[in-house]
Amino acid sequence: MRKLLLMVSLLWGLQPVGAQILPSYGDSRTATTGWQFLKIAPDGRSAGMSEAFLAVVDDVSSLYWNAAGLTQLDSNRLHFGVQYTDYAAGTSMNFGGVSYRIDDNTLIGVSMQYFDAGEMDVTTEFLPFGNGQTFRATDLGLGISLARELTDMFSLGITAKYVREDLASVHNQNIVFDFGFQYDIGVQNTRFAVAITNFGFNTQPGGEIAVVTLSDSIQATDFTEIAVPTVFRLGFAWDAIKNEKHILTTAFQLNHPTDNNETYSLGLEYSWKQLFYARTGYTFATDRSALPAFGFGTYLHRNYGTIKFDYGFNYDAVLGMINKIGIAYTLPNGIHKKSTATH
Repeated sequence: MRKLLLMVSLLWGLQPVGAQILPSYGDSRTATTGWQFLKIAPDGRSAGMSEAFLAVVDDVSSLYWNAAGLTQLDSNRLHFGVQYTDYAAGTSMNFGGVSYRIDDNTLIGVSMQYFDAGEMDVTTEFLPFGNGQTFRATDLGLGISLARELTDMFSLGITAKYVREDLASVHNQNIVFDFGFQYDIGVQNTRFAVAITNFGFNTQPGGEIAVVTLSDSIQATDFTEIAVPTVFRLGFAWDAIKNEKHILTTAFQLNHPTDNNETYSLGLEYSWKQLFYARTGYTFATDRSALPAFGFGTYLHRNYGTIKFDYGFNYDAVLGMINKIGIAYTLPNGIHKKSTATH
Protein backbone atom coordinates (compact mmCIF):
# COMPACT_ATOMS: atom_id res chain seq x y z
CA MET A 1 0.00 0.00 0.00
CA ARG A 2 2.87 2.41 0.77
CA LYS A 3 4.32 1.73 -2.68
CA LEU A 4 0.97 2.50 -4.28
CA LEU A 5 0.65 5.80 -2.43
CA LEU A 6 4.22 6.72 -3.38
CA MET A 7 3.50 5.98 -7.05
CA VAL A 8 0.41 8.21 -6.99
CA SER A 9 2.42 10.99 -5.36
CA LEU A 10 5.16 10.73 -7.99
CA LEU A 11 2.66 10.82 -10.83
CA TRP A 12 1.19 13.96 -9.34
CA GLY A 13 4.56 15.64 -8.88
CA LEU A 14 5.86 14.85 -12.38
CA GLN A 15 2.93 16.47 -14.16
CA PRO A 16 3.46 19.96 -15.59
CA VAL A 17 1.04 22.65 -14.52
CA GLY A 18 -2.30 22.27 -16.30
CA ALA A 19 -1.60 18.69 -17.42
CA GLN A 20 -3.69 15.67 -16.54
CA ILE A 21 -2.42 13.04 -14.14
CA LEU A 22 -3.66 10.24 -16.39
CA PRO A 23 -3.20 10.35 -20.18
CA SER A 24 -6.03 11.32 -22.49
CA TYR A 25 -6.40 9.97 -26.00
CA GLY A 26 -7.21 12.61 -28.58
CA ASP A 27 -7.25 16.38 -28.29
CA SER A 28 -11.03 16.65 -27.93
CA ARG A 29 -13.26 13.96 -26.47
CA THR A 30 -16.28 16.05 -25.54
CA ALA A 31 -19.65 14.69 -26.77
CA THR A 32 -18.14 11.42 -27.96
CA THR A 33 -20.25 9.11 -25.78
CA GLY A 34 -23.90 8.47 -25.02
CA TRP A 35 -25.81 7.75 -21.81
CA GLN A 36 -24.63 11.01 -20.25
CA PHE A 37 -27.20 10.67 -17.46
CA LEU A 38 -24.97 7.97 -15.95
CA LYS A 39 -22.46 10.70 -15.05
CA ILE A 40 -24.99 12.76 -13.04
CA ALA A 41 -24.52 11.92 -9.37
CA PRO A 42 -28.04 11.35 -8.00
CA ASP A 43 -27.68 11.93 -4.25
CA GLY A 44 -27.81 15.00 -2.07
CA ARG A 45 -24.99 13.95 0.25
CA SER A 46 -22.31 13.71 -2.46
CA ALA A 47 -23.63 16.89 -4.10
CA GLY A 48 -22.96 18.81 -0.88
CA MET A 49 -19.32 17.66 -1.01
CA SER A 50 -18.93 18.54 -4.71
CA GLU A 51 -18.86 14.79 -5.41
CA ALA A 52 -15.59 14.15 -3.55
CA PHE A 53 -17.29 11.06 -2.25
CA LEU A 54 -15.77 7.83 -3.55
CA ALA A 55 -13.76 7.00 -0.41
CA VAL A 56 -16.48 8.38 1.89
CA VAL A 57 -19.56 6.56 0.61
CA ASP A 58 -21.06 4.18 3.18
CA ASP A 59 -24.80 4.23 2.44
CA VAL A 60 -27.28 3.11 -0.23
CA SER A 61 -25.82 5.61 -2.72
CA SER A 62 -22.92 3.13 -2.95
CA LEU A 63 -25.09 1.45 -5.59
CA TYR A 64 -24.22 4.42 -7.82
CA TRP A 65 -20.73 5.38 -6.63
CA ASN A 66 -18.93 2.21 -5.64
CA ALA A 67 -20.68 -1.00 -4.59
CA ALA A 68 -17.82 -1.76 -2.19
CA GLY A 69 -19.20 1.00 0.04
CA LEU A 70 -22.20 -1.20 0.87
CA THR A 71 -19.97 -3.14 3.27
CA GLN A 72 -19.83 -0.02 5.49
CA LEU A 73 -23.58 -0.12 6.12
CA ASP A 74 -24.62 -1.04 9.65
CA SER A 75 -25.48 -4.65 10.45
CA ASN A 76 -29.22 -4.23 9.79
CA ARG A 77 -30.33 -6.33 6.84
CA LEU A 78 -32.46 -3.93 4.76
CA HIS A 79 -31.60 -0.40 3.62
CA PHE A 80 -33.73 1.75 1.31
CA GLY A 81 -33.02 5.08 -0.34
CA VAL A 82 -34.65 7.42 -2.86
CA GLN A 83 -33.12 10.55 -4.40
CA TYR A 84 -34.48 13.35 -6.55
CA THR A 85 -32.50 15.82 -8.67
CA ASP A 86 -34.05 19.04 -9.96
CA TYR A 87 -31.72 19.42 -12.93
CA ALA A 88 -31.18 22.09 -15.58
CA ALA A 89 -33.76 23.33 -18.13
CA GLY A 90 -36.72 21.68 -16.44
CA THR A 91 -35.24 18.18 -16.54
CA SER A 92 -35.15 15.85 -13.56
CA MET A 93 -33.67 12.58 -12.36
CA ASN A 94 -34.92 9.99 -9.89
CA PHE A 95 -32.81 7.33 -8.19
CA GLY A 96 -33.83 4.51 -5.91
CA GLY A 97 -31.94 1.65 -4.30
CA VAL A 98 -32.34 -1.26 -1.89
CA SER A 99 -29.58 -3.29 -0.28
CA TYR A 100 -29.84 -6.57 1.61
CA ARG A 101 -27.19 -8.10 3.87
CA ILE A 102 -26.78 -11.81 3.10
CA ASP A 103 -24.27 -12.42 5.87
CA ASP A 104 -21.67 -10.54 7.90
CA ASN A 105 -19.45 -9.98 4.86
CA THR A 106 -21.72 -10.03 1.79
CA LEU A 107 -24.41 -7.65 0.54
CA ILE A 108 -26.48 -7.40 -2.61
CA GLY A 109 -28.43 -4.46 -3.96
CA VAL A 110 -30.65 -3.28 -6.77
CA SER A 111 -31.00 0.25 -8.11
CA MET A 112 -32.88 2.30 -10.67
CA GLN A 113 -31.88 5.61 -12.25
CA TYR A 114 -34.36 7.49 -14.45
CA PHE A 115 -33.74 10.78 -16.27
CA ASP A 116 -36.64 12.67 -17.85
CA ALA A 117 -36.14 15.65 -20.17
CA GLY A 118 -39.87 16.30 -20.41
CA GLU A 119 -42.00 17.15 -23.43
CA MET A 120 -40.20 19.09 -26.18
CA ASP A 121 -41.43 20.64 -29.43
CA VAL A 122 -40.48 19.06 -32.74
CA THR A 123 -38.62 21.68 -34.80
CA THR A 124 -37.31 21.58 -38.35
CA GLU A 125 -35.15 23.81 -40.50
CA PHE A 126 -38.31 25.35 -41.92
CA LEU A 127 -40.31 25.42 -38.68
CA PRO A 128 -37.73 26.43 -36.06
CA PHE A 129 -40.41 27.29 -33.49
CA GLY A 130 -42.19 23.94 -33.74
CA ASN A 131 -44.51 22.10 -36.09
CA GLY A 132 -47.18 21.36 -33.51
CA GLN A 133 -45.78 17.95 -32.57
CA THR A 134 -43.88 17.00 -29.44
CA PHE A 135 -41.46 14.28 -28.39
CA ARG A 136 -39.87 13.05 -25.20
CA ALA A 137 -36.30 12.08 -24.26
CA THR A 138 -35.79 9.65 -21.36
CA ASP A 139 -32.97 7.52 -19.93
CA LEU A 140 -33.20 4.44 -17.75
CA GLY A 141 -30.61 2.48 -15.80
CA LEU A 142 -31.31 -0.73 -13.85
CA GLY A 143 -28.51 -2.18 -11.76
CA ILE A 144 -27.74 -5.18 -9.59
CA SER A 145 -24.76 -5.04 -7.23
CA LEU A 146 -22.68 -7.43 -5.14
CA ALA A 147 -20.33 -6.28 -2.37
CA ARG A 148 -17.94 -8.41 -0.36
CA GLU A 149 -15.82 -7.52 2.67
CA LEU A 150 -12.67 -9.60 2.20
CA THR A 151 -10.95 -8.35 5.36
CA ASP A 152 -11.69 -5.75 8.04
CA MET A 153 -9.81 -3.25 5.84
CA PHE A 154 -10.53 -4.25 2.23
CA SER A 155 -13.84 -4.50 0.33
CA LEU A 156 -14.75 -5.17 -3.30
CA GLY A 157 -17.89 -4.39 -5.27
CA ILE A 158 -19.28 -4.98 -8.75
CA THR A 159 -22.43 -3.72 -10.48
CA ALA A 160 -24.06 -4.80 -13.74
CA LYS A 161 -26.42 -2.27 -15.32
CA TYR A 162 -28.93 -2.35 -18.13
CA VAL A 163 -29.11 1.13 -19.68
CA ARG A 164 -31.50 2.48 -22.28
CA GLU A 165 -31.91 5.82 -24.03
CA ASP A 166 -35.09 6.84 -25.85
CA LEU A 167 -35.22 9.92 -28.06
CA ALA A 168 -38.53 10.18 -29.89
CA SER A 169 -38.77 6.92 -31.88
CA VAL A 170 -35.03 6.13 -31.68
CA HIS A 171 -33.64 4.02 -28.84
CA ASN A 172 -30.33 2.56 -27.74
CA GLN A 173 -29.63 -0.05 -25.07
CA ASN A 174 -26.57 -1.64 -23.55
CA ILE A 175 -25.10 -3.56 -20.60
CA VAL A 176 -22.34 -1.81 -18.64
CA PHE A 177 -20.36 -2.70 -15.53
CA ASP A 178 -18.93 -0.91 -12.49
CA PHE A 179 -15.93 -2.20 -10.52
CA GLY A 180 -14.54 -0.76 -7.31
CA PHE A 181 -12.83 -1.28 -3.99
CA GLN A 182 -12.37 0.51 -0.68
CA TYR A 183 -9.31 0.17 1.52
CA ASP A 184 -8.92 1.35 5.11
CA ILE A 185 -5.27 2.34 5.26
CA GLY A 186 -5.30 1.96 9.05
CA VAL A 187 -3.54 5.25 9.78
CA GLN A 188 -5.44 8.21 11.25
CA ASN A 189 -8.85 7.05 9.94
CA THR A 190 -7.69 7.31 6.31
CA ARG A 191 -9.46 5.46 3.46
CA PHE A 192 -8.57 4.92 -0.17
CA ALA A 193 -10.92 3.91 -2.99
CA VAL A 194 -10.80 3.26 -6.73
CA ALA A 195 -13.72 2.71 -9.12
CA ILE A 196 -14.27 2.24 -12.84
CA THR A 197 -17.88 2.93 -13.80
CA ASN A 198 -19.88 2.43 -16.99
CA PHE A 199 -17.46 0.02 -18.63
CA GLY A 200 -18.84 -1.64 -21.75
CA PHE A 201 -18.91 -1.88 -25.55
CA ASN A 202 -20.23 0.41 -28.27
CA THR A 203 -23.78 -0.18 -29.47
CA GLN A 204 -25.82 1.09 -32.41
CA PRO A 205 -29.19 2.82 -31.92
CA GLY A 206 -32.32 1.33 -33.46
CA GLY A 207 -35.64 2.67 -34.69
CA GLU A 208 -36.34 5.29 -37.30
CA ILE A 209 -36.97 9.01 -37.52
CA ALA A 210 -38.21 11.34 -40.25
CA VAL A 211 -35.66 13.70 -41.84
CA VAL A 212 -37.34 16.55 -43.71
CA THR A 213 -35.63 18.07 -46.77
CA LEU A 214 -36.70 20.75 -49.26
CA SER A 215 -38.23 18.21 -51.60
CA ASP A 216 -38.99 15.15 -49.52
CA SER A 217 -39.16 13.44 -46.16
CA ILE A 218 -37.09 10.31 -45.64
CA GLN A 219 -36.93 7.81 -42.79
CA ALA A 220 -33.44 7.56 -41.26
CA THR A 221 -32.66 4.11 -39.88
CA ASP A 222 -28.86 3.94 -40.03
CA PHE A 223 -27.15 5.46 -37.00
CA THR A 224 -23.54 5.73 -35.82
CA GLU A 225 -22.35 3.49 -32.99
CA ILE A 226 -22.30 5.16 -29.57
CA ALA A 227 -19.60 4.62 -26.93
CA VAL A 228 -20.21 4.34 -23.18
CA PRO A 229 -19.18 7.16 -20.77
CA THR A 230 -16.58 5.23 -18.78
CA VAL A 231 -15.16 7.11 -15.78
CA PHE A 232 -12.12 6.25 -13.65
CA ARG A 233 -12.21 7.69 -10.13
CA LEU A 234 -9.65 7.65 -7.34
CA GLY A 235 -10.45 8.99 -3.89
CA PHE A 236 -8.98 9.55 -0.42
CA ALA A 237 -10.84 10.35 2.79
CA TRP A 238 -9.49 11.28 6.22
CA ASP A 239 -11.34 11.89 9.48
CA ALA A 240 -9.34 14.85 10.77
CA ILE A 241 -11.51 14.85 13.91
CA LYS A 242 -13.34 11.81 15.21
CA ASN A 243 -14.87 11.42 18.64
CA GLU A 244 -18.27 10.74 20.16
CA LYS A 245 -19.49 14.29 19.52
CA HIS A 246 -17.66 15.56 16.44
CA ILE A 247 -16.53 14.02 13.15
CA LEU A 248 -14.82 16.12 10.47
CA THR A 249 -14.16 14.22 7.25
CA THR A 250 -11.97 15.63 4.48
CA ALA A 251 -12.00 14.06 1.02
CA PHE A 252 -10.08 14.36 -2.25
CA GLN A 253 -11.11 12.79 -5.55
CA LEU A 254 -9.68 12.55 -9.06
CA ASN A 255 -12.22 12.09 -11.86
CA HIS A 256 -10.98 10.89 -15.26
CA PRO A 257 -13.77 10.42 -17.84
CA THR A 258 -13.16 9.04 -21.31
CA ASP A 259 -15.13 11.87 -22.92
CA ASN A 260 -13.96 15.01 -21.15
CA ASN A 261 -11.13 16.64 -19.22
CA GLU A 262 -9.88 15.38 -15.89
CA THR A 263 -11.22 17.16 -12.80
CA TYR A 264 -10.34 17.17 -9.09
CA SER A 265 -12.73 17.60 -6.17
CA LEU A 266 -12.25 18.53 -2.53
CA GLY A 267 -14.98 18.00 0.04
CA LEU A 268 -15.72 18.41 3.75
CA GLU A 269 -18.37 16.83 5.94
CA TYR A 270 -18.94 17.78 9.57
CA SER A 271 -21.08 15.62 11.85
CA TRP A 272 -22.43 16.58 15.27
CA LYS A 273 -23.29 13.51 17.36
CA GLN A 274 -24.06 11.70 14.06
CA LEU A 275 -27.40 13.53 14.07
CA PHE A 276 -26.75 16.71 12.08
CA TYR A 277 -24.41 17.13 9.12
CA ALA A 278 -22.98 20.11 7.23
CA ARG A 279 -21.07 19.76 3.95
CA THR A 280 -19.19 21.80 1.38
CA GLY A 281 -16.80 21.22 -1.50
CA TYR A 282 -15.39 22.49 -4.78
CA THR A 283 -14.39 20.96 -8.13
CA PHE A 284 -11.28 22.22 -9.94
CA ALA A 285 -10.13 22.12 -13.60
CA THR A 286 -13.65 22.35 -15.05
CA ASP A 287 -14.24 24.24 -18.30
CA ARG A 288 -16.81 26.58 -16.76
CA SER A 289 -17.10 28.52 -13.53
CA ALA A 290 -19.09 27.30 -10.55
CA LEU A 291 -19.72 28.19 -6.93
CA PRO A 292 -18.66 25.99 -4.01
CA ALA A 293 -21.17 23.26 -3.26
CA PHE A 294 -22.92 23.01 0.07
CA GLY A 295 -25.43 20.75 1.77
CA PHE A 296 -26.78 19.44 5.04
CA GLY A 297 -28.43 16.35 6.48
CA THR A 298 -30.12 14.97 9.55
CA TYR A 299 -30.21 11.35 10.70
CA LEU A 300 -32.94 10.33 13.15
CA HIS A 301 -32.41 7.10 15.07
CA ARG A 302 -35.67 5.48 16.24
CA ASN A 303 -36.78 2.09 17.53
CA TYR A 304 -38.48 1.45 14.20
CA GLY A 305 -35.34 2.28 12.23
CA THR A 306 -33.09 5.13 11.13
CA ILE A 307 -34.42 7.85 8.84
CA LYS A 308 -31.90 9.93 6.91
CA PHE A 309 -32.53 13.17 5.02
CA ASP A 310 -29.87 14.83 2.84
CA TYR A 311 -29.86 17.97 0.69
CA GLY A 312 -27.17 19.18 -1.71
CA PHE A 313 -26.87 22.38 -3.76
CA ASN A 314 -24.67 23.06 -6.79
CA TYR A 315 -24.48 26.14 -9.01
CA ASP A 316 -23.00 26.01 -12.49
CA ALA A 317 -22.53 29.06 -14.72
CA VAL A 318 -24.15 27.23 -17.65
CA LEU A 319 -26.59 24.82 -15.98
CA GLY A 320 -27.66 27.16 -13.19
CA MET A 321 -28.95 25.95 -9.81
CA ILE A 322 -29.15 22.21 -9.20
CA ASN A 323 -30.95 20.90 -6.12
CA LYS A 324 -30.74 17.31 -4.89
CA ILE A 325 -32.66 15.76 -2.02
CA GLY A 326 -32.70 12.24 -0.65
CA ILE A 327 -34.44 10.15 1.99
CA ALA A 328 -33.12 6.82 3.27
CA TYR A 329 -34.48 4.33 5.74
CA THR A 330 -32.84 1.45 7.60
CA LEU A 331 -35.11 -1.36 8.77
CA PRO A 332 -33.88 -2.67 12.15
CA ASN A 333 -33.46 -6.35 12.87
CA GLY A 334 -32.48 -6.16 16.53
CA ILE A 335 -28.72 -6.38 15.84
CA HIS A 336 -26.40 -3.68 17.15
CA LYS A 337 -24.55 -1.59 14.59
CA LYS A 338 -21.03 -2.45 13.53
CA SER A 339 -18.48 -0.50 15.47
CA THR A 340 -16.66 0.34 12.20
CA ALA A 341 -19.63 2.27 10.78
CA THR A 342 -19.04 6.03 10.70
CA HIS A 343 -22.60 7.16 9.97
